[in-house]
Amino acid sequence: MTREWCKLIASMELPTIHQTQATKHGFTLIELLVVISIIGILASLVSVNLNSARSRARDAQRKSDLKNISIALRSYYNGLGTYPPSFSFTTVFVSGGVTYMATVPNDPQYGGTGSPQYDYAQTNSGDGFTLLACLENGSDAQGVPVPAQNPFSFTCTSSTMFQIIQ
Repeated sequence: MTREWCKLIASMELPTIHQTQATKHGFTLIELLVVISIIGILASLVSVNLNSARSRARDAQRKSDLKNISIALRSYYNGLGTYPPSFSFTTVFVSGGVTYMATVPNDPQYGGTGSPQYDYAQTNSGDGFTLLACLENGSDAQGVPVPAQNPFSFTCTSSTMFQIIQ
């Protein structure tokens, strides 16, 4: 009897690897959890980089806005021989019937509502000016540290500012 069993067992085909994989349907829970966690990690990295890119874009807009405002202020100086004693960041920069800037830009993040905005100060008895803006990106190459005594007429929420001194 033992020989017959041995012959019977030897004649039986054992399942191969290919046969066992062919009967497998779907993914295991572990495989699904690994894929979901990888997707989550990638999504968080993309989100952080996207927010950083947005803040750098707003900083670039702020610097461009201040340069455009400084051009309008220089035109004002060329016409009147002095810079304005104050500058209102309203919708239009007009003086004496002359429009120097049809639309005065506002901070791209706050749109003129809220705290951070642009700041202006006349210097040298009207022969100079300073324009300031808070920057979100502290590592901006053109940014300078905000001094301990806040030069802004508002609270700068970052430690870096952009300035144009004329």
